[in-house]
Amino acid sequence: MIRILIADDQMMIREGLRTILDLEEDMEVVGVANNGIEVCGLAEELRPDLVMMDIQMPQMDGIAALKQIKESRPDIHILILTTFLDDHYIIDGLASGANGYILKDMDTDKMLAAIRDTVSGQFILPMAVASKLAKRMSQMEMHFPSRTLANQQKIRLTERERDIAELMIEGKSNNDIAAALYLSEGTVRNYISNLYRKLNVTDRMQASLRLREWLETGEG
Repeated sequence: MIRILIADDQMMIREGLRTILDLEEDMEVVGVANNGIEVCGLAEELRPDLVMMDIQMPQMDGIAALKQIKESRPDIHILILTTFLDDHYIIDGLASGANGYILKDMDTDKMLAAIRDTVSGQFILPMAVASKLAKRMSQMEMHFPSRTLANQQKIRLTERERDIAELMIEGKSNNDIAAALYLSEGTVRNYISNLYRKLNVTDRMQASLRLREWLETGEG
């Protein structure tokens, strides 16, 4: 059973989500909050598997609440629930430990799948959010052309690394990649660590975005 805590300052959204999620046999909404302070308290008290949290809330916004929850309960998965595609929010949320984003107008079946994928260890980034973030990263790299060129010159993917890169971009977990490629999970972790080194990144989100951009150029 996936135990879920919902945080949104709009009652219709909170109750609408509760109704949808409680209809699923493998999901249970254990609490709802209407501001950032309340969701932090409930997360500590209820210890849910996953928090679905809006960004703009009174008293404490979603980003600040995200940071506080992750500091005290890093095992809790947090999906940012939002209508905002502002790249400032996207970067702040991901940098603070969000496990992904869900847009409020997302199709119900996709939302339910995203929740299940999140608790299984996948990182959730809808295409609209990924495109926004990739654009921001490209703009940032324009200020460091020599560093970007140097990084590109170093990137050479083996056939196996490319297979793993494509599955990472799809949001697959290490376990899913291992099963798809008939490898041990430890071997997949070693490949991914090597990809981090080649890409000069430190986390999966950065790696996935760089790999998406790199493979789309046909240079990988």
